[in-house]
Amino acid sequence: MNKQPLRIAIFTSLYAPFLTGVSVAVHQRVRWLLQQGHEVFLIHPEINDQYPKSVSNRPMPGLNELKPFPNFSDYEFPTQPLIFYKSLPQPLHYRHWSDTELLLKFQPDIIVVEEAAQMRGFYSLYLQGYGRPIGIEYAKRTGTPIVSLFHTDIVAYIQYYLGNQFFNLFRPIIPFLVKQFTEVYDVNFFSSREQLAKYKQMKSQRSEYLPYQGVDCQKFNPANICYNPIPNDGRPTLLFVGRITAEKNVNQLLDAYPIIAAKIPDVHLVIIGSGPQDEEIRGRAEEFKSGVTVWGESHGTELLGWYARADVFVNASVTENFCTANNEALASGTPVVAAVAPSTAEQVMPGLNGFLAEPNNPTDFANKVIAILENPQLKEEMSQQARLSILEFDWSVCMEKFEDKLYELVKAPNSKFVIHNS
Repeated sequence: MNKQPLRIAIFTSLYAPFLTGVSVAVHQRVRWLLQQGHEVFLIHPEINDQYPKSVSNRPMPGLNELKPFPNFSDYEFPTQPLIFYKSLPQPLHYRHWSDTELLLKFQPDIIVVEEAAQMRGFYSLYLQGYGRPIGIEYAKRTGTPIVSLFHTDIVAYIQYYLGNQFFNLFRPIIPFLVKQFTEVYDVNFFSSREQLAKYKQMKSQRSEYLPYQGVDCQKFNPANICYNPIPNDGRPTLLFVGRITAEKNVNQLLDAYPIIAAKIPDVHLVIIGSGPQDEEIRGRAEEFKSGVTVWGESHGTELLGWYARADVFVNASVTENFCTANNEALASGTPVVAAVAPSTAEQVMPGLNGFLAEPNNPTDFANKVIAILENPQLKEEMSQQARLSILEFDWSVCMEKFEDKLYELVKAPNSKFVIHNS
């Protein structure tokens, strides 16, 4: 039986040219839904002259790739830079724009809110930002189902940016805030079972697991080794790809590096990305001369080449929620050494496609990397298993499950509306 196309409104806190795993995932999700014939209205942050030029000039897939679809429309909501991180956006207060008015015009069958916590201003604790649940007023008024996709461990991020002392004062009200911000949605989807369990303990309401966070296994694959960013460089390469921020623990990779280099003298650590800690990380990297390269941002075939070229992908972050970069490395046939975090155990199977290291333990992390580099046969077996281990999270597989959930919610008995004709 042919399914009738849906009218889907998607609110997202992040989208190109703002570079995060959320931005990449939203773009892939919207493109896939458009290809299936659904009508998509994307409400996303504007880019304006308050942001660094390096942000607006990023060569990322974005609106230009979506605008040719006749079933696509979008709205850029007004923003200002996030108080703790000037290269990311925060929605302006609702007196500047109306989400309800946008939805009244579009009349969606279902509303999807990606990264609802940031849309509501939780990253800056209401010091700025929108300050209320997006889409809820319209959903209640019309009986339209509304769901949130939970990308980020928001509580862990707040702890990093506030510091432990202030965070401990804030800790007692966390269950109240989590309950308040999740109970307004029909469903809150988590891409990680571990993250779901963590937030259920913090009183998260109407929450369930859904593997919506996939990876394009056609795009990310071992064949991309043909795109070699540094030709004729045969050194064993460790790769990190991500934002250079406190919560990503990039400093711990530099703590682990000399321990690894003592056993693997020609090992090369490549750090790809940008962020508030750029200057600090570049300064520390100079201690190791050519052994550590802070590459900056990478895009297109160059980035694909880095993923496939690397011998081990390294990620010391303890805040990951089914990390996109881990997925991309595994799909590229690269073993992963990651710190134990809420979701890494769902990506990394120790001894099969990589190793898990103790959180915040550079020595243990280094030893896990050394174990792979010192054993070529183990590394080869892990490389083969890496790609196989992630195929169940291929983008099309995940999106079919996501699409099924949308239909299930739209056709639920308590639904007060009928699917619109497209």
